[in-house]
Amino acid sequence: MGPLEPRPAGSFAFEEVQYTKADWVARVSINRPQHHNAYSTRALLELQTAFQDASVDDAVGVIVLTGAGHRAFCTGGDVKEYQRCYTSRPRDYWKYMGLFEGYIESILRAGKPVIARLNGMAVGGGNESQLACDLAVMAEHAWIGQVGTRVGSVACGGATQWLPLAVGDRRARQMLLLNERIPAARALEWGLVTEVVPSVCRGGEYVRGATAEEIESALAERDGYSISLAQLDEAIERLVERLLQYFPECTRYTRQQVNFWKELAWYQTIGHGREWLALHYASLEPWEGMRAFVERRPARAMELRERAATGGSSEFLWGSYELDCPHCGAQGLPSGFAYCGACGGALGGAAARRDRDSAQEPR
Repeated sequence: MGPLEPRPAGSFAFEEVQYTKADWVARVSINRPQHHNAYSTRALLELQTAFQDASVDDAVGVIVLTGAGHRAFCTGGDVKEYQRCYTSRPRDYWKYMGLFEGYIESILRAGKPVIARLNGMAVGGGNESQLACDLAVMAEHAWIGQVGTRVGSVACGGATQWLPLAVGDRRARQMLLLNERIPAARALEWGLVTEVVPSVCRGGEYVRGATAEEIESALAERDGYSISLAQLDEAIERLVERLLQYFPECTRYTRQQVNFWKELAWYQTIGHGREWLALHYASLEPWEGMRAFVERRPARAMELRERAATGGSSEFLWGSYELDCPHCGAQGLPSGFAYCGACGGALGGAAARRDRDSAQEPR
């Protein structure tokens, strides 16, 4: 089998992605429902492999991207993995971002129309994933949002680049800076998605224009409410059938032309974003933000602001690395230390006294 020849979908040893090909459609599903379909490092590799295979398979005319279950399409990167692996080894986050770039670019350069099937919330990199697609159909109970500035990161994996193109500058800033949830009706109004379909049911009938309370009841399966994705699948199939009736080379080149502004914004910024994020992962903001997420508590962003305002360190947990121990000669000790971490000897100097008074460990 040559390098450009497609493989049977069942020949891939995928663990976190489901991949099928039939009737001119490749279906790629993030299969991590227990993690709200957040992609792990392994999942990124599997997603890229699936898209690359679908792109060279002449028996595939359309690709559908979705997530398992009905709660989440994708919630972006696995923050627990970030906190466990990458805040302690920022240089590895640079490597991780290379995998993420490859995944997003495998969507952009697939050569076939890619439809996002939004079966649930699309958050962070999940929104960036659906923005990379050509079309998006959204279940009414789903919502879209960004969370970067809340967890110590920046949404420069597609959101900062493409939200201004999709929804305009002010709305993009509203999403990125305020981390607000965008419900389905607003997502359609703003142009974030192509179509919204009912998904909340009661007594076997769809509830059109479901309220937030009805959506909550349906997700909890109480008071006779439930979630059905039948109309979502019907809408996807209608789009697939229409797309398959048009010429493949014309479709491919149309995508290439329409992608001009997306690719221009992407390639002008993603390399810089990758470098900055890798460096930023060595600082206090992601350390605190991602621990707060894992511990399910509010992040202490105001304490970092207070540190900076009072002359302390908002970049390092225990202050900048500027003290030397007069007892054992250890160098580069945090300025907030009163005692040497190597020998236990007392540390003097204005920097130590200043940071002991003004820079407090997040409580």
